[in-house]
Amino acid sequence: MTNARILLDGLKLVESPRWHEGRLWFCNWGAGEVIAVTPEGDHEVVPLAADPHTIGWLPDGRLLVVPKDPKPDGKLLRLEPDGTLVAHADLSALPGGCNELVVDGRGNAYVNGAGFDFLEFIKRPDPRPLTERPGYRPGFIALIRPDGTVERQEHDLAFPNGMAVTPDNGTLIVSESFTGTLTAFDISGDGTLGNRRVFADGIGPDGICLDADGAVWTSSGGNEAVRVAEGGRILDRVELDRAPFAVMLGGDDGRTLFICAARWDPQDPFGGGTGRILAAPAPAPHVGWP
Repeated sequence: MTNARILLDGLKLVESPRWHEGRLWFCNWGAGEVIAVTPEGDHEVVPLAADPHTIGWLPDGRLLVVPKDPKPDGKLLRLEPDGTLVAHADLSALPGGCNELVVDGRGNAYVNGAGFDFLEFIKRPDPRPLTERPGYRPGFIALIRPDGTVERQEHDLAFPNGMAVTPDNGTLIVSESFTGTLTAFDISGDGTLGNRRVFADGIGPDGICLDADGAVWTSSGGNEAVRVAEGGRILDRVELDRAPFAVMLGGDDGRTLFICAARWDPQDPFGGGTGRILAAPAPAPHVGWP
């Protein structure tokens, strides 16, 4: 069991943490912000002419931004060195809004989406399993190559969420939050996905990251972050007083686990001011992407 310290508090719904150039960057949903914070807690709001939903960096250092509501024009945006946001890819042909983004070491980006309006869906109480409720649709992953071309990967996913790519660019792992599963795919030389299989199940995964021992940090589905080995064995736990929505390993040696946590209210998902960033020591350093 590991204890976590509070790094930042009083935020909205915090998501999409990324370690980049000595700071943790994350999206503060509900405030329309990207915030960058040091391990000591010094932080700033990063100016972006967009309401960011998730972020990731290309190998050349340019930032990709999925806007909170990419419809109707459906653009994945790219931040140029001069500070301007330009269109990186056209996502309008995808079946719904995009939830998560990960960029691998070759410059391929993967985005996923639920295929339905999650916030409206989750507001309606229903005793049935999530995948059997009215309005549910299987989700998707799409490959965006460095030239901006988009290719939907035909894999039905039960509310795809956080994604990570192994350091050899050979495997993509995605959270299927509605079935409590971490699902793995082989990545071929052209970036397409195949050989779908279960990495771990019996948890409640959301945002994820990988460590050098091959384990995944994610949410247990309750108020704790867990470190999961392939096959599903829980290796470590960090208990919290609210739900972890995403995690990221960083720090100078990659052994600090940063946790985006908040109290979830489906009737007011972006309000409340319960969001916080926490930090805890981790036994193995970060590898792969994000």
